[in-house]
Amino acid sequence: MHKIIVSNLVSLDGMLAGPDGELDWFRADEEFLGYARDLCRSIAGLLFGRRTFEMMAAYWPTEEAIRGDPVIAERMNGLPKAVVSTTLAQTAWNNSRIIRDRVAESVSEWRRDAAGDIAVFGSGALVSSLLPLGLIDELRLFVHPTLLGRGRPEFHPMPGRVELQFKSVRCMQSGVVLLTYQRPLARSA
Repeated sequence: MHKIIVSNLVSLDGMLAGPDGELDWFRADEEFLGYARDLCRSIAGLLFGRRTFEMMAAYWPTEEAIRGDPVIAERMNGLPKAVVSTTLAQTAWNNSRIIRDRVAESVSEWRRDAAGDIAVFGSGALVSSLLPLGLIDELRLFVHPTLLGRGRPEFHPMPGRVELQFKSVRCMQSGVVLLTYQRPLARSA
């Protein structure tokens, strides 16, 4: 079965974005962009919460995005995408569909039937709802040496503890640290 991989930028105090959704604090240098291009080339789909989806759909189809990074723009615009939302009425972004109900079942079916791994960017509430269900296989957090003080948290309240297994750490020249965790293997009784 293919993996669902969360790849997120997070401040040192655990925020995905500032209080008004600002992302001007993260360091998107060439080392990070190389990672992003490699990830985009390796996946078969994208999964989003509504807020992140609307932000991505407003940016990636633009001429600015296509000129700025044609590799990432081509993949973001061409890959199959799903957005989990009960409020979004429709989407015009290429290859997109809305998951309104049966979220766990729909995501599980898509993971099973996908042509490869699926990535989740941002979407803190969605990630927090899928983690306790065992639907997130790998968590990659780019921890930035910035304290925002307040904002949108990476993790929202969950019904209980979620155990993860350390996979790797990578220190970048910008001071950003990439922490990678995975779901632990099922323990035998």
